[in-house]
Amino acid sequence: MSLAYDKQSVPARTQPEPARDVDATRADQPRHSRSDTGTIVLHWLCVAAVFGSLFTGLRIAADERDSTFSKWLSPILPQGEVWTWHFVAGMTLIVSALAYALYMIRARLGARVSPRRVAVIAYAGPTKARWNAVNVALHWASYLLIALMTATGVALYLGYGSWLTWLHTVLAYTMLSYVVAHVAVHFLYGGLDQLLRLFRPTGLPDAARMRQPLTVGLLVGVGAACAVALTDYATRDTLRVNLVAVPPKLDGRLDDKAWQAARPVFIHTMQGANLGGTGESLVEMRAVRDDANIYLAFQWEDPSLSLRRLPIRKEADGWRMIGHDAGNADVVDFYEDKFAVIFAERDDFGSGGVSHLGPRPVKDKPPSLNDRGLHYTTDGAIIDMWQWKSSRGGVLGLMDDMYIGAPQEPTPDQAARRARYQGGYWPDPGHGIYTYNFPFDGPGGYQGPFQPQRLPRDVKAMQAAMGKVDMADPDASNEQNSVWWLDDTNSVPYSREADATIPVGTVIPGVVLSGTNEGDRGDLSVGAHWEEGHWTLEVKRRLKTGSKFDVDFTTGKTLYVWVSVFDHTQTRHTRHARPVMMTFG
Repeated sequence: MSLAYDKQSVPARTQPEPARDVDATRADQPRHSRSDTGTIVLHWLCVAAVFGSLFTGLRIAADERDSTFSKWLSPILPQGEVWTWHFVAGMTLIVSALAYALYMIRARLGARVSPRRVAVIAYAGPTKARWNAVNVALHWASYLLIALMTATGVALYLGYGSWLTWLHTVLAYTMLSYVVAHVAVHFLYGGLDQLLRLFRPTGLPDAARMRQPLTVGLLVGVGAACAVALTDYATRDTLRVNLVAVPPKLDGRLDDKAWQAARPVFIHTMQGANLGGTGESLVEMRAVRDDANIYLAFQWEDPSLSLRRLPIRKEADGWRMIGHDAGNADVVDFYEDKFAVIFAERDDFGSGGVSHLGPRPVKDKPPSLNDRGLHYTTDGAIIDMWQWKSSRGGVLGLMDDMYIGAPQEPTPDQAARRARYQGGYWPDPGHGIYTYNFPFDGPGGYQGPFQPQRLPRDVKAMQAAMGKVDMADPDASNEQNSVWWLDDTNSVPYSREADATIPVGTVIPGVVLSGTNEGDRGDLSVGAHWEEGHWTLEVKRRLKTGSKFDVDFTTGKTLYVWVSVFDHTQTRHTRHARPVMMTFG
Protein backbone atom coordinates (compact mmCIF):
# COMPACT_ATOMS: atom_id res chain seq x y z
CA MET A 1 0.00 0.00 0.00
CA SER A 2 2.97 2.35 0.22
CA LEU A 3 3.03 5.00 -2.47
CA ALA A 4 5.90 7.30 -3.38
CA TYR A 5 5.92 10.17 -5.78
CA ASP A 6 8.19 12.88 -7.19
CA LYS A 7 6.92 16.22 -5.97
CA GLN A 8 8.22 18.10 -9.00
CA SER A 9 6.20 15.90 -11.37
CA VAL A 10 2.82 16.64 -9.79
CA PRO A 11 0.73 19.61 -11.01
CA ALA A 12 0.68 22.50 -8.56
CA ARG A 13 -2.96 22.14 -7.59
CA THR A 14 -2.38 18.52 -6.41
CA GLN A 15 0.88 19.06 -4.53
CA PRO A 16 0.60 18.33 -0.80
CA GLU A 17 1.88 20.68 1.85
CA PRO A 18 5.64 20.15 2.22
CA ALA A 19 5.41 20.04 6.01
CA ARG A 20 3.09 17.05 5.85
CA ASP A 21 4.93 14.97 3.29
CA VAL A 22 7.87 12.91 4.52
CA ASP A 23 8.70 12.04 0.92
CA ALA A 24 8.98 15.68 -0.18
CA THR A 25 12.32 16.65 -1.62
CA ARG A 26 14.56 18.16 1.06
CA ALA A 27 18.09 19.43 0.91
CA ASP A 28 19.31 16.70 3.22
CA GLN A 29 17.38 13.90 1.48
CA PRO A 30 19.63 10.84 1.02
CA ARG A 31 20.53 9.65 -2.39
CA HIS A 32 18.27 6.59 -2.24
CA SER A 33 14.49 6.81 -1.76
CA ARG A 34 13.20 5.92 1.68
CA SER A 35 9.85 5.34 3.29
CA ASP A 36 8.61 6.03 6.79
CA THR A 37 8.86 3.18 9.27
CA GLY A 38 5.11 2.86 9.83
CA THR A 39 4.41 2.44 6.15
CA ILE A 40 7.11 -0.24 5.88
CA VAL A 41 5.76 -2.20 8.87
CA LEU A 42 2.16 -2.08 7.71
CA HIS A 43 3.06 -2.76 4.11
CA TRP A 44 4.89 -6.00 4.90
CA LEU A 45 2.21 -7.05 7.37
CA CYS A 46 -0.31 -6.58 4.59
CA VAL A 47 1.89 -8.46 2.11
CA ALA A 48 2.16 -11.43 4.49
CA ALA A 49 -1.61 -11.41 5.03
CA VAL A 50 -2.38 -11.20 1.31
CA PHE A 51 -0.10 -14.06 0.37
CA GLY A 52 -1.20 -16.14 3.37
CA SER A 53 -4.84 -15.63 2.45
CA LEU A 54 -4.30 -16.27 -1.26
CA PHE A 55 -2.16 -19.39 -0.93
CA THR A 56 -4.36 -21.05 1.70
CA GLY A 57 -7.46 -20.05 -0.28
CA LEU A 58 -5.98 -21.54 -3.43
CA ARG A 59 -5.32 -24.78 -1.54
CA ILE A 60 -8.98 -24.86 -0.51
CA ALA A 61 -10.00 -24.07 -4.11
CA ALA A 62 -7.73 -26.85 -5.43
CA ASP A 63 -9.93 -29.33 -3.58
CA GLU A 64 -12.80 -28.59 -5.96
CA ARG A 65 -13.32 -31.25 -8.60
CA ASP A 66 -13.42 -28.80 -11.53
CA SER A 67 -10.62 -26.47 -10.44
CA THR A 68 -7.79 -25.91 -12.93
CA PHE A 69 -5.44 -23.06 -12.08
CA SER A 70 -5.33 -23.83 -8.36
CA LYS A 71 -4.67 -27.51 -9.11
CA TRP A 72 -1.81 -26.44 -11.39
CA LEU A 73 -0.34 -24.49 -8.46
CA SER A 74 -0.90 -27.40 -6.06
CA PRO A 75 2.80 -28.41 -5.76
CA ILE A 76 3.69 -25.02 -4.21
CA LEU A 77 0.58 -24.53 -2.09
CA PRO A 78 0.58 -25.17 1.67
CA GLN A 79 -0.85 -28.42 3.01
CA GLY A 80 -2.43 -29.49 6.25
CA GLU A 81 -4.94 -27.63 8.38
CA VAL A 82 -5.02 -24.56 6.13
CA TRP A 83 -8.47 -23.45 7.30
CA THR A 84 -7.10 -21.82 10.45
CA TRP A 85 -4.34 -20.05 8.55
CA HIS A 86 -6.83 -18.85 5.94
CA PHE A 87 -9.03 -17.22 8.55
CA VAL A 88 -6.07 -15.81 10.49
CA ALA A 89 -4.60 -14.35 7.29
CA GLY A 90 -7.96 -12.82 6.38
CA MET A 91 -8.30 -11.19 9.79
CA THR A 92 -4.70 -9.94 9.60
CA LEU A 93 -5.44 -8.35 6.23
CA ILE A 94 -8.39 -6.51 7.73
CA VAL A 95 -6.24 -5.37 10.68
CA SER A 96 -3.41 -4.12 8.46
CA ALA A 97 -5.74 -2.33 6.02
CA LEU A 98 -7.62 -0.56 8.80
CA ALA A 99 -4.40 0.26 10.64
CA TYR A 100 -2.86 1.76 7.50
CA ALA A 101 -5.89 3.97 6.86
CA LEU A 102 -5.72 5.32 10.43
CA TYR A 103 -1.95 5.63 10.20
CA MET A 104 -2.22 7.83 7.11
CA ILE A 105 -4.77 10.06 8.80
CA ARG A 106 -2.89 10.52 12.07
CA ALA A 107 0.47 10.98 10.33
CA ARG A 108 -1.14 13.54 8.03
CA LEU A 109 0.00 11.70 4.94
CA GLY A 110 -3.38 11.64 3.24
CA ALA A 111 -2.15 13.82 0.37
CA ARG A 112 0.04 10.91 -0.66
CA VAL A 113 -3.03 9.00 -1.86
CA SER A 114 -5.41 11.85 -2.58
CA PRO A 115 -7.98 10.82 -5.22
CA ARG A 116 -7.21 14.10 -7.01
CA ARG A 117 -3.92 12.60 -8.09
CA VAL A 118 -5.72 10.07 -10.28
CA ALA A 119 -6.70 12.92 -12.62
CA VAL A 120 -3.05 13.23 -13.67
CA ILE A 121 -3.52 10.07 -15.77
CA ALA A 122 -5.45 12.17 -18.30
CA TYR A 123 -2.78 14.88 -18.53
CA ALA A 124 -0.12 14.98 -21.20
CA GLY A 125 2.40 15.61 -18.45
CA PRO A 126 5.52 13.83 -17.23
CA THR A 127 5.42 10.03 -17.45
CA LYS A 128 6.54 9.69 -13.84
CA ALA A 129 3.59 11.71 -12.59
CA ARG A 130 1.19 9.60 -14.60
CA TRP A 131 2.61 6.36 -13.18
CA ASN A 132 2.20 7.86 -9.72
CA ALA A 133 -1.45 8.52 -10.54
CA VAL A 134 -1.84 4.88 -11.52
CA ASN A 135 -0.32 3.94 -8.14
CA VAL A 136 -2.95 6.02 -6.38
CA ALA A 137 -5.73 4.37 -8.40
CA LEU A 138 -4.37 0.93 -7.48
CA HIS A 139 -4.24 1.95 -3.81
CA TRP A 140 -7.96 2.65 -3.76
CA ALA A 141 -8.63 -0.46 -5.85
CA SER A 142 -6.89 -2.53 -3.17
CA TYR A 143 -9.22 -1.19 -0.49
CA LEU A 144 -12.23 -2.01 -2.65
CA LEU A 145 -10.90 -5.53 -3.21
CA ILE A 146 -10.26 -6.05 0.50
CA ALA A 147 -13.74 -4.80 1.36
CA LEU A 148 -15.40 -7.11 -1.16
CA MET A 149 -13.28 -10.11 -0.17
CA THR A 150 -14.13 -9.46 3.48
CA ALA A 151 -17.85 -9.20 2.77
CA THR A 152 -17.98 -12.37 0.67
CA GLY A 153 -15.70 -14.21 3.12
CA VAL A 154 -18.00 -13.35 6.02
CA ALA A 155 -21.02 -14.47 3.98
CA LEU A 156 -19.36 -17.81 3.22
CA TYR A 157 -18.43 -18.26 6.87
CA LEU A 158 -22.06 -17.69 7.82
CA GLY A 159 -23.11 -20.35 5.31
CA TYR A 160 -24.33 -18.32 2.36
CA GLY A 161 -22.78 -19.86 -0.74
CA SER A 162 -24.21 -20.03 -4.26
CA TRP A 163 -22.82 -17.25 -6.48
CA LEU A 164 -20.94 -15.76 -3.52
CA THR A 165 -18.52 -18.69 -3.64
CA TRP A 166 -17.81 -17.90 -7.28
CA LEU A 167 -17.44 -14.18 -6.54
CA HIS A 168 -15.05 -14.81 -3.63
CA THR A 169 -12.89 -16.93 -5.92
CA VAL A 170 -12.91 -14.28 -8.68
CA LEU A 171 -11.93 -11.61 -6.15
CA ALA A 172 -9.04 -13.78 -4.95
CA TYR A 173 -7.68 -14.13 -8.48
CA THR A 174 -8.20 -10.39 -8.98
CA MET A 175 -6.14 -9.74 -5.85
CA LEU A 176 -3.40 -11.96 -7.27
CA SER A 177 -3.46 -9.86 -10.45
CA TYR A 178 -3.41 -6.69 -8.37
CA VAL A 179 -0.19 -7.77 -6.64
CA VAL A 180 1.52 -8.18 -10.02
CA ALA A 181 0.22 -4.82 -11.24
CA HIS A 182 1.17 -3.11 -7.96
CA VAL A 183 4.81 -4.22 -8.21
CA ALA A 184 5.03 -3.48 -11.94
CA VAL A 185 3.63 0.06 -11.66
CA HIS A 186 5.94 0.92 -8.76
CA PHE A 187 8.88 -0.28 -10.85
CA LEU A 188 7.74 1.77 -13.85
CA TYR A 189 7.39 4.79 -11.59
CA GLY A 190 10.81 4.73 -9.98
CA GLY A 191 12.70 1.61 -11.02
CA LEU A 192 14.41 -0.73 -8.60
CA ASP A 193 15.12 2.15 -6.22
CA GLN A 194 11.37 2.64 -5.79
CA LEU A 195 10.96 -0.99 -4.73
CA LEU A 196 13.96 -1.00 -2.41
CA ARG A 197 12.67 2.04 -0.51
CA LEU A 198 10.49 -0.37 1.45
CA PHE A 199 13.68 -1.70 3.04
CA ARG A 200 15.04 1.76 3.93
CA PRO A 201 13.14 3.25 6.87
CA THR A 202 13.08 6.90 7.83
CA GLY A 203 11.26 8.72 10.60
CA LEU A 204 8.20 10.95 10.60
CA PRO A 205 8.33 14.64 11.43
CA ASP A 206 8.15 15.30 15.16
CA ALA A 207 4.58 16.60 15.01
CA ALA A 208 3.36 13.45 13.30
CA ARG A 209 5.39 11.15 15.54
CA MET A 210 3.81 12.69 18.64
CA ARG A 211 0.42 11.45 17.42
CA GLN A 212 1.58 7.79 17.62
CA PRO A 213 -0.01 6.87 14.28
CA LEU A 214 1.39 3.33 14.04
CA THR A 215 0.48 2.37 17.61
CA VAL A 216 -3.01 3.81 17.36
CA GLY A 217 -3.61 2.22 13.96
CA LEU A 218 -2.55 -1.23 15.12
CA LEU A 219 -4.51 -1.00 18.37
CA VAL A 220 -7.69 -0.01 16.57
CA GLY A 221 -7.17 -2.71 13.92
CA VAL A 222 -6.57 -5.44 16.50
CA GLY A 223 -9.50 -4.16 18.56
CA ALA A 224 -11.78 -4.37 15.56
CA ALA A 225 -10.63 -7.95 14.88
CA CYS A 226 -11.29 -8.92 18.51
CA ALA A 227 -14.74 -7.34 18.32
CA VAL A 228 -15.53 -9.39 15.22
CA ALA A 229 -14.37 -12.62 16.92
CA LEU A 230 -16.40 -11.90 20.06
CA THR A 231 -19.47 -11.06 17.99
CA ASP A 232 -19.10 -14.32 16.11
CA TYR A 233 -18.86 -16.32 19.32
CA ALA A 234 -21.79 -14.52 20.94
CA THR A 235 -24.11 -14.99 17.96
CA ARG A 236 -23.46 -18.64 17.10
CA ASP A 237 -26.46 -20.90 16.76
CA THR A 238 -27.00 -22.92 19.92
CA LEU A 239 -28.75 -26.28 20.06
CA ARG A 240 -30.13 -26.81 23.54
CA VAL A 241 -30.77 -30.42 24.56
CA ASN A 242 -33.70 -30.48 26.96
CA LEU A 243 -35.07 -33.37 29.03
CA VAL A 244 -38.31 -34.97 27.79
CA ALA A 245 -40.62 -37.45 29.50
CA VAL A 246 -41.57 -39.33 26.33
CA PRO A 247 -38.75 -39.82 23.81
CA PRO A 248 -39.44 -39.82 20.05
CA LYS A 249 -39.89 -42.95 17.96
CA LEU A 250 -37.14 -43.70 15.46
CA ASP A 251 -39.27 -43.74 12.31
CA GLY A 252 -37.63 -41.04 10.22
CA ARG A 253 -40.40 -38.49 10.85
CA LEU A 254 -40.62 -35.35 12.98
CA ASP A 255 -44.24 -35.61 14.11
CA ASP A 256 -43.48 -36.68 17.71
CA LYS A 257 -44.34 -34.23 20.48
CA ALA A 258 -40.73 -34.31 21.63
CA TRP A 259 -39.51 -32.99 18.27
CA GLN A 260 -42.28 -30.43 18.01
CA ALA A 261 -41.24 -28.94 21.36
CA ALA A 262 -37.51 -28.92 20.49
CA ARG A 263 -36.10 -25.69 19.09
CA PRO A 264 -34.41 -26.41 15.75
CA VAL A 265 -31.15 -25.04 14.43
CA PHE A 266 -30.70 -24.52 10.70
CA ILE A 267 -27.25 -24.99 9.15
CA HIS A 268 -26.35 -23.83 5.64
CA THR A 269 -23.90 -26.32 4.14
CA MET A 270 -22.22 -25.88 0.77
CA GLN A 271 -19.43 -26.81 -1.64
CA GLY A 272 -20.48 -30.41 -1.99
CA ALA A 273 -21.21 -32.46 -5.10
CA ASN A 274 -24.53 -32.88 -6.92
CA LEU A 275 -27.58 -31.66 -4.91
CA GLY A 276 -29.30 -30.49 -8.06
CA GLY A 277 -26.16 -28.79 -9.30
CA THR A 278 -25.99 -26.34 -6.39
CA GLY A 279 -23.70 -28.36 -4.11
CA GLU A 280 -25.66 -26.89 -1.17
CA SER A 281 -28.07 -28.29 1.39
CA LEU A 282 -29.91 -26.72 4.32
CA VAL A 283 -29.78 -28.98 7.39
CA GLU A 284 -32.31 -28.76 10.22
CA MET A 285 -31.11 -30.19 13.53
CA ARG A 286 -33.02 -30.92 16.76
CA ALA A 287 -32.04 -32.72 19.98
CA VAL A 288 -33.70 -34.00 23.18
CA ARG A 289 -32.74 -36.45 25.91
CA ASP A 290 -34.21 -38.66 28.57
CA ASP A 291 -32.45 -40.02 31.66
CA ALA A 292 -30.39 -42.53 29.69
CA ASN A 293 -30.21 -41.49 26.02
CA ILE A 294 -29.79 -38.58 23.68
CA TYR A 295 -31.96 -38.30 20.55
CA LEU A 296 -30.99 -36.18 17.55
CA ALA A 297 -32.98 -35.42 14.42
CA PHE A 298 -31.53 -34.18 11.15
CA GLN A 299 -33.50 -33.19 8.08
CA TRP A 300 -31.67 -32.06 4.96
CA GLU A 301 -32.29 -31.19 1.34
CA ASP A 302 -31.48 -33.93 -1.14
CA PRO A 303 -33.37 -33.98 -4.44
CA SER A 304 -32.96 -37.73 -5.04
CA LEU A 305 -33.20 -40.97 -3.08
CA SER A 306 -29.87 -42.65 -3.88
CA LEU A 307 -29.06 -46.21 -2.79
CA ARG A 308 -26.97 -47.42 -5.75
CA ARG A 309 -23.52 -47.64 -4.19
CA LEU A 310 -21.27 -48.73 -7.05
CA PRO A 311 -23.49 -51.44 -8.55
CA ILE A 312 -21.88 -53.90 -10.95
CA ARG A 313 -23.05 -55.13 -14.34
CA LYS A 314 -22.33 -58.30 -16.26
CA GLU A 315 -20.66 -57.61 -19.61
CA ALA A 316 -19.56 -60.01 -22.32
CA ASP A 317 -16.08 -60.27 -20.78
CA GLY A 318 -17.19 -60.45 -17.14
CA TRP A 319 -18.44 -58.25 -14.31
CA ARG A 320 -17.58 -54.55 -14.38
CA MET A 321 -18.23 -51.65 -12.04
CA ILE A 322 -20.77 -48.98 -12.87
CA GLY A 323 -19.48 -45.63 -11.72
CA HIS A 324 -16.29 -43.68 -12.06
CA ASP A 325 -13.26 -42.91 -9.89
CA ALA A 326 -13.90 -45.65 -7.35
CA GLY A 327 -10.20 -46.47 -7.34
CA ASN A 328 -9.52 -42.87 -6.32
CA ALA A 329 -12.28 -42.82 -3.67
CA ASP A 330 -13.88 -39.92 -5.52
CA VAL A 331 -17.18 -41.22 -6.89
CA VAL A 332 -19.81 -38.60 -7.74
CA ASP A 333 -22.23 -40.59 -9.92
CA PHE A 334 -23.50 -44.02 -8.84
CA TYR A 335 -23.19 -43.92 -5.09
CA GLU A 336 -25.38 -43.88 -1.99
CA ASP A 337 -26.60 -40.89 0.03
CA LYS A 338 -24.76 -40.34 3.31
CA PHE A 339 -24.75 -37.97 6.26
CA ALA A 340 -22.07 -37.24 8.86
CA VAL A 341 -21.95 -35.31 12.12
CA ILE A 342 -18.95 -34.41 14.29
CA PHE A 343 -19.02 -33.63 18.02
CA ALA A 344 -15.95 -31.90 19.46
CA GLU A 345 -15.07 -30.21 22.72
CA ARG A 346 -13.21 -27.48 20.80
CA ASP A 347 -14.28 -25.10 18.06
CA ASP A 348 -11.10 -25.01 15.96
CA PHE A 349 -11.42 -24.19 12.29
CA GLY A 350 -11.51 -27.12 9.89
CA SER A 351 -14.31 -28.95 11.76
CA GLY A 352 -12.52 -28.96 15.07
CA GLY A 353 -9.05 -29.01 13.50
CA VAL A 354 -9.47 -32.38 11.76
CA SER A 355 -9.60 -31.32 8.09
CA HIS A 356 -6.13 -31.38 6.50
CA LEU A 357 -5.92 -30.63 2.78
CA GLY A 358 -3.33 -31.48 0.17
CA PRO A 359 -1.90 -34.52 -1.58
CA ARG A 360 0.35 -35.39 1.38
CA PRO A 361 -0.50 -33.48 4.56
CA VAL A 362 1.47 -35.95 6.72
CA LYS A 363 4.95 -36.37 5.23
CA ASP A 364 5.71 -39.76 6.76
CA LYS A 365 2.26 -41.26 6.04
CA PRO A 366 0.59 -42.35 2.79
CA PRO A 367 -1.71 -39.92 0.99
CA SER A 368 -5.41 -40.51 0.57
CA LEU A 369 -6.43 -42.38 -2.58
CA ASN A 370 -7.80 -39.18 -4.11
CA ASP A 371 -4.89 -36.97 -3.00
CA ARG A 372 -7.36 -34.48 -1.49
CA GLY A 373 -6.23 -34.75 2.12
CA LEU A 374 -6.87 -36.64 5.35
CA HIS A 375 -8.88 -36.31 8.55
CA TYR A 376 -6.85 -36.49 11.77
CA THR A 377 -5.97 -34.59 14.93
CA THR A 378 -2.49 -33.24 15.57
CA ASP A 379 -2.55 -33.47 19.37
CA GLY A 380 -3.83 -37.01 19.81
CA ALA A 381 -7.34 -35.85 20.77
CA ILE A 382 -10.33 -38.03 19.88
CA ILE A 383 -13.20 -36.41 17.96
CA ASP A 384 -16.51 -38.31 17.91
CA MET A 385 -17.99 -38.78 14.44
CA TRP A 386 -21.17 -40.51 13.31
CA GLN A 387 -21.74 -41.46 9.68
CA TRP A 388 -25.01 -42.69 8.23
CA LYS A 389 -24.75 -44.65 4.96
CA SER A 390 -28.07 -45.29 3.29
CA SER A 391 -27.43 -48.64 1.55
CA ARG A 392 -24.84 -49.91 4.06
CA GLY A 393 -27.36 -50.43 6.83
CA GLY A 394 -28.68 -46.86 7.03
CA VAL A 395 -32.23 -47.56 5.89
CA LEU A 396 -32.22 -50.70 8.08
CA GLY A 397 -31.75 -48.69 11.28
CA LEU A 398 -27.96 -48.63 11.60
CA MET A 399 -25.37 -45.86 11.66
CA ASP A 400 -21.58 -46.19 11.93
CA ASP A 401 -20.07 -44.88 15.16
CA MET A 402 -16.66 -43.55 14.12
CA TYR A 403 -13.89 -41.29 15.39
CA ILE A 404 -11.07 -39.02 14.24
CA GLY A 405 -7.78 -39.22 16.11
CA ALA A 406 -4.05 -39.11 15.46
CA PRO A 407 -2.86 -40.55 12.12
CA GLN A 408 -2.51 -44.31 12.43
CA GLU A 409 0.52 -46.22 11.26
CA PRO A 410 -0.22 -47.58 7.80
CA THR A 411 -0.30 -51.28 7.02
CA PRO A 412 2.03 -52.50 4.24
CA ASP A 413 -0.94 -52.59 1.84
CA GLN A 414 -1.97 -49.05 2.78
CA ALA A 415 1.59 -47.81 2.34
CA ALA A 416 1.65 -49.37 -1.14
CA ARG A 417 -1.85 -48.00 -1.91
CA ARG A 418 -3.23 -51.53 -2.20
CA ALA A 419 -5.68 -50.56 0.55
CA ARG A 420 -7.26 -47.28 1.54
CA TYR A 421 -5.38 -45.21 4.12
CA GLN A 422 -7.58 -42.78 6.06
CA GLY A 423 -5.20 -40.97 8.41
CA GLY A 424 -6.97 -40.70 11.75
CA TYR A 425 -10.52 -41.34 10.50
CA TRP A 426 -11.71 -44.87 11.38
CA PRO A 427 -14.69 -46.84 12.68
CA ASP A 428 -14.93 -47.45 16.41
CA PRO A 429 -13.78 -50.95 17.42
CA GLY A 430 -16.26 -53.69 16.62
CA HIS A 431 -17.87 -55.55 13.74
CA GLY A 432 -19.27 -53.60 10.80
CA ILE A 433 -22.24 -54.74 8.80
CA TYR A 434 -20.90 -54.25 5.28
CA THR A 435 -18.29 -55.42 2.81
CA TYR A 436 -18.11 -54.90 -0.96
CA ASN A 437 -19.04 -57.13 -3.86
CA PHE A 438 -15.76 -56.48 -5.69
CA PRO A 439 -12.04 -56.70 -4.88
CA PHE A 440 -10.11 -53.58 -3.95
CA ASP A 441 -8.35 -51.74 -6.75
CA GLY A 442 -6.40 -48.54 -6.11
CA PRO A 443 -5.96 -45.28 -8.04
CA GLY A 444 -6.88 -45.67 -11.68
CA GLY A 445 -8.37 -49.10 -11.02
CA TYR A 446 -11.60 -50.90 -11.84
CA GLN A 447 -10.97 -50.60 -15.56
CA GLY A 448 -11.28 -54.31 -16.27
CA PRO A 449 -13.57 -57.20 -15.34
CA PHE A 450 -13.46 -58.83 -11.90
CA GLN A 451 -15.07 -61.64 -9.95
CA PRO A 452 -17.86 -60.62 -7.55
CA GLN A 453 -17.94 -61.86 -3.97
CA ARG A 454 -21.58 -62.96 -4.15
CA LEU A 455 -24.35 -63.41 -6.72
CA PRO A 456 -28.13 -63.16 -6.35
CA ARG A 457 -29.85 -66.33 -5.20
CA ASP A 458 -32.73 -65.48 -7.54
CA VAL A 459 -31.91 -62.93 -10.24
CA LYS A 460 -35.52 -62.04 -11.02
CA ALA A 461 -36.36 -61.57 -7.34
CA MET A 462 -33.27 -59.40 -6.92
CA GLN A 463 -34.22 -57.21 -9.86
CA ALA A 464 -37.73 -56.83 -8.48
CA ALA A 465 -36.30 -55.83 -5.08
CA MET A 466 -34.05 -53.21 -6.68
CA GLY A 467 -37.01 -51.67 -8.50
CA LYS A 468 -36.52 -49.62 -11.63
CA VAL A 469 -32.88 -49.77 -12.69
CA ASP A 470 -31.84 -46.54 -14.46
CA MET A 471 -28.12 -46.70 -15.13
CA ALA A 472 -28.19 -43.74 -17.52
CA ASP A 473 -28.96 -41.06 -14.93
CA PRO A 474 -26.99 -40.91 -11.65
CA ASP A 475 -29.44 -38.30 -10.34
CA ALA A 476 -32.50 -40.50 -10.79
CA SER A 477 -34.24 -41.48 -7.56
CA ASN A 478 -34.49 -45.09 -6.50
CA GLU A 479 -37.87 -46.42 -5.54
CA GLN A 480 -38.93 -46.28 -1.90
CA ASN A 481 -38.07 -49.47 -0.02
CA SER A 482 -35.90 -50.74 -2.86
CA VAL A 483 -33.02 -53.08 -1.94
CA TRP A 484 -29.56 -52.30 -3.27
CA TRP A 485 -27.53 -54.74 -1.22
CA LEU A 486 -26.90 -58.47 -1.03
CA ASP A 487 -27.08 -60.48 2.18
CA ASP A 488 -27.19 -64.10 3.36
CA THR A 489 -30.88 -64.44 2.47
CA ASN A 490 -30.89 -63.08 -1.09
CA SER A 491 -27.44 -64.16 -2.34
CA VAL A 492 -24.99 -67.02 -2.59
CA PRO A 493 -21.18 -67.11 -2.75
CA TYR A 494 -19.79 -66.65 -6.25
CA SER A 495 -19.46 -69.72 -8.42
CA ARG A 496 -18.92 -70.14 -12.14
CA GLU A 497 -22.02 -72.29 -12.33
CA ALA A 498 -24.23 -69.59 -10.81
CA ASP A 499 -22.55 -66.91 -12.92
CA ALA A 500 -23.28 -68.85 -16.11
CA THR A 501 -27.05 -68.61 -15.47
CA ILE A 502 -27.02 -64.80 -15.29
CA PRO A 503 -27.60 -62.96 -18.59
CA VAL A 504 -25.23 -60.28 -19.89
CA GLY A 505 -26.52 -56.82 -18.97
CA THR A 506 -27.74 -57.84 -15.51
CA VAL A 507 -27.10 -55.24 -12.79
CA ILE A 508 -26.61 -56.35 -9.19
CA PRO A 509 -25.69 -54.47 -5.97
CA GLY A 510 -22.11 -53.62 -5.05
CA VAL A 511 -22.74 -53.86 -1.28
CA VAL A 512 -22.83 -57.03 0.83
CA LEU A 513 -24.40 -56.94 4.32
CA SER A 514 -23.78 -59.48 7.05
CA GLY A 515 -24.91 -59.42 10.67
CA THR A 516 -25.13 -56.03 12.32
CA ASN A 517 -22.89 -53.33 13.78
CA GLU A 518 -21.43 -54.62 17.05
CA GLY A 519 -19.19 -53.35 19.85
CA ASP A 520 -18.39 -49.65 20.09
CA ARG A 521 -19.22 -49.35 16.42
CA GLY A 522 -22.81 -50.36 17.12
CA ASP A 523 -23.75 -47.72 19.71
CA LEU A 524 -26.15 -45.90 17.37
CA SER A 525 -29.76 -46.72 16.43
CA VAL A 526 -31.55 -44.73 13.74
CA GLY A 527 -34.71 -44.27 11.75
CA ALA A 528 -34.47 -42.75 8.25
CA HIS A 529 -36.99 -41.73 5.60
CA TRP A 530 -36.75 -39.84 2.29
CA GLU A 531 -39.72 -37.89 0.97
CA GLU A 532 -40.21 -34.94 -1.39
CA GLY A 533 -36.58 -33.98 -1.71
CA HIS A 534 -35.62 -34.36 1.96
CA TRP A 535 -33.99 -37.01 4.11
CA THR A 536 -35.05 -37.20 7.75
CA LEU A 537 -32.75 -39.06 10.12
CA GLU A 538 -33.35 -39.76 13.82
CA VAL A 539 -30.48 -41.06 15.96
CA LYS A 540 -30.41 -42.54 19.45
CA ARG A 541 -27.34 -43.13 21.64
CA ARG A 542 -26.64 -43.57 25.33
CA LEU A 543 -25.59 -40.37 27.08
CA LYS A 544 -22.41 -42.12 28.23
CA THR A 545 -21.04 -45.18 26.47
CA GLY A 546 -17.85 -45.62 28.49
CA SER A 547 -15.83 -45.71 25.27
CA LYS A 548 -12.78 -43.48 24.83
CA PHE A 549 -13.87 -43.04 21.21
CA ASP A 550 -17.20 -41.41 22.16
CA VAL A 551 -18.04 -38.02 23.59
CA ASP A 552 -20.21 -37.90 26.71
CA PHE A 553 -23.43 -35.88 26.55
CA THR A 554 -23.55 -34.44 30.06
CA THR A 555 -25.13 -31.45 31.77
CA GLY A 556 -22.83 -28.46 32.00
CA LYS A 557 -20.77 -29.41 28.95
CA THR A 558 -20.60 -27.40 25.72
CA LEU A 559 -19.94 -29.28 22.51
CA TYR A 560 -19.35 -28.01 18.99
CA VAL A 561 -21.11 -29.65 16.07
CA TRP A 562 -20.47 -29.83 12.31
CA VAL A 563 -22.60 -31.70 9.76
CA SER A 564 -22.02 -32.87 6.18
CA VAL A 565 -24.38 -33.97 3.43
CA PHE A 566 -23.36 -36.51 0.75
CA ASP A 567 -25.67 -36.63 -2.29
CA HIS A 568 -24.68 -39.88 -4.05
CA THR A 569 -21.00 -39.02 -3.64
CA GLN A 570 -18.20 -40.83 -1.85
CA THR A 571 -16.14 -38.00 -0.36
CA ARG A 572 -17.36 -34.69 -1.81
CA HIS A 573 -19.68 -33.74 1.01
CA THR A 574 -21.02 -30.31 1.88
CA ARG A 575 -19.35 -28.34 4.68
CA HIS A 576 -19.76 -25.29 6.87
CA ALA A 577 -17.07 -23.34 8.68
CA ARG A 578 -19.09 -22.00 11.61
CA PRO A 579 -19.84 -24.59 14.29
CA VAL A 580 -23.11 -25.04 16.15
CA MET A 581 -22.85 -24.98 19.94
CA MET A 582 -24.64 -27.76 21.81
CA THR A 583 -25.64 -27.23 25.45
CA PHE A 584 -27.61 -29.39 27.86
CA GLY A 585 -30.58 -28.24 29.87
